[in-house]
Amino acid sequence: MRQFFAFLLGVVSGALIGSSIAILAAPSSGEDLRSELRNRWNRVRDELSEAAGERRYELERQLSSMRNPVREIPLEDR
Repeated sequence: MRQFFAFLLGVVSGALIGSSIAILAAPSSGEDLRSELRNRWNRVRDELSEAAGERRYELERQLSSMRNPVREIPLEDR
């Protein structure tokens, strides 16, 4: 769980730092920059949503397996 949050923090931090550098270093007009930043933010948001969905699926699968453990059949009874 900590690794996921560390990853999430890294993605968000990277997006913010990248956006800040883009604003400071870009020779584009303000409207172009806002449009590019909006597109980048949408991509980051989509990636975060996808990562969260994958993690949720994984956790739900683990929870389900913990609630309904598979019972092993002893070798003698096979």
